[in-house]
Order: sequence, then C-alpha cells, then structure tokens
Amino acid sequence: MIGKYAAKLDDKNRLFVPAKLRSELGEDFYVTLGVNCGHRCLTVYTAAEWQTLSDNFNALSLAQRSGATSLIFMNANQCTPDKQFRFGLTQNLIDYAGIDREVVIVGRAGQAEIWDAGEFASFEAENLSPEKLLASLEAIGL
Repeated sequence: MIGKYAAKLDDKNRLFVPAKLRSELGEDFYVTLGVNCGHRCLTVYTAAEWQTLSDNFNALSLAQRSGATSLIFMNANQCTPDKQFRFGLTQNLIDYAGIDREVVIVGRAGQAEIWDAGEFASFEAENLSPEKLLASLEAIGL
C-alpha cells in the first residue's frame, strides 16, 4: 500500500476508504493501536496479515502473550466498509491516536496507518530531512 490521503471522521466516527486502497484492503480488514517513530497512530491490517499476526501471537508462550502484545488484540476493530466505502472506528482507537476530525491515511508497504492530521504533520516535519531519508533507504537495502 502506498500513498497519502486526507480524510475526515464523520459524526458517526466513520472514515471513507480511499479508492486506491479499497482493493488492497479487501472486504474485511482490522484496525488497532499503532506507533511510528514515537508518534501514536492506528495500524490497518488486511485480513491475511491479521491472520499472520494472530498466528504469531498464538505461537508465543503464555508469559509473552501478556502486556503490550495483548493490547494490540484487545483494542482491535474488525472493519467491513459499507456501500459508500465507509468504516467505523471505536472511541478507544480515536482517543489513543488523538484523532480529532481531520485525518491522514497513509500506505506503509503491506499495511496502512491512520493519523490525526496534526500529529502526522509533526511526524512528517521531523522525518523529512535528507539524513533521515537516506537512513531509511539504507535500512531497506537501497
């Protein structure tokens, strides 16, 4: 998934799925807690990626399944967009990510992220430097 899309949370806490992400996300997907470079956001997983995440979680020992790892599943929301391609967010997810009304949905390779627009602007300003971009490119082998 790639791209950056501005969106607005409606009065019923729903977001519109950007057209370019619809086929990649599929009919059902999952939204849960996320973090990127110390900033709170929400992470969106396809059904297949969620199954892989669940399988990996279930393979952990009982001791490893506690704490923050469990919070990812406890706070997850399964989403099925309506005919207008809108999906709802739970209040706990909105509160966690500090989402007001204006959001940014960004593609992040195999996942997407949902950000409060102001928080995303801060994240982008902190990370749009030649040094940080170069480090990112080197980290992925370019």
